Amino acid sequence: AAVAAEARFISSAKGKGLFATKNIRKGETVFVERPVVSSQFLWNALYNYRACDHCLRALETAEENAQRLLGKSSLVLPHPEQCSIRKDLHQQCPRCQVTYCSAECKQAALEQYHQVLCLGPSRDDPTHPLNKLQEAWRNMHYPPETSSIMLMARMVATIKQAKDKEWWIKAFSQFCNKTANEEEEIAHKLLGDKFKGQLELLRLLFTEALYDEHLSRWFTPEGFRSLFALVGTNGQGIGTSSLSQWVHACDALDLPMLQREELDAFIDQLYKDIEKESGEFLNCEGSGLYVLQSCCNHSCIPNAETSFPENNFLLHLTALEDIEAGEEICISYLDCCQRERSRHSRNKILRENYLFTCSCPKCLAQADDADVTSDEEEEGEGETDDAELEDEMTDV
Repeated sequence: AAVAAEARFISSAKGKGLFATKNIRKGETVFVERPVVSSQFLWNALYNYRACDHCLRALETAEENAQRLLGKSSLVLPHPEQCSIRKDLHQQCPRCQVTYCSAECKQAALEQYHQVLCLGPSRDDPTHPLNKLQEAWRNMHYPPETSSIMLMARMVATIKQAKDKEWWIKAFSQFCNKTANEEEEIAHKLLGDKFKGQLELLRLLFTEALYDEHLSRWFTPEGFRSLFALVGTNGQGIGTSSLSQWVHACDALDLPMLQREELDAFIDQLYKDIEKESGEFLNCEGSGLYVLQSCCNHSCIPNAETSFPENNFLLHLTALEDIEAGEEICISYLDCCQRERSRHSRNKILRENYLFTCSCPKCLAQADDADVTSDEEEEGEGETDDAELEDEMTDV
């Protein structure tokens, strides 16, 4: 599909932005983008959220997905023909048994990074350097997850395997970079109070597992911190779900009124029951680096949003309003609830998570509001964590 937008440099303070190259109508897809690299979150995979190791397509049928989230193996979903999962196409790496949704994904992973990262028969060996690295990460970064050390490992592996290493190094260097003190803040955010010691441990394990002289800078303390910050700042959450695909397909069915009401009531109840059992963790989740999407600046009144309607890592950017040629395209880094809060609260979240203060039209209009949050906001203040931020990013 043609891309209706281009990245342009705005200023040294704001960096790049994304601008419409033609008039875009509300509801139109601005572009569909595949990530340069992506990876499922480690706890998500450990808890049996089964996804294609390359594109993150959910691998369970909608019924299996619902049964696992409910903890109830007897559940039967109506309209099973509306499930889009094709198990007959699934393939495994013959050496390490990770699963792919198709021969194409297996081949794409092998060509880009899997030769370096394939654990072969060591898949369950806790002393293998890659397994030690993953275990250390899981012990530092608990759910709700916002990043994965394996995204960085795939970046290194991609360059190791590449014939044209410079092309890839350049591809990764175009993502927004941060100063040393900003990098520290991001590492703090991802690893918490003990971050210096933890970062050094991760760096040593990362080096043991993946060292490459072409990339020696990435393995120094400064270089590793900047790699960490690159992923922390630019990583876009990805969420996939065979159950939500099935629900969308059921919504589109042309049914007699009584059947429609029954089906809607069944689906509503199903989601209520799943929430009791599994909370908000419904999706296969991971993150990826997207060249165009990462150029989108934030606005508290966004004119576009990201989603993953194809049940894999393909990101769709859709216009929420009519956008004129030349106008900047902005998404929101906050979820719906956070966007409704006071300017002070919104900016507190943005500063902590993304290291900037917002100056969108809504924030400018509220510039004279008091810098205190209202009482009910005070109570909720402590609850704003990465889970809420990720929700907005991983909606399917």
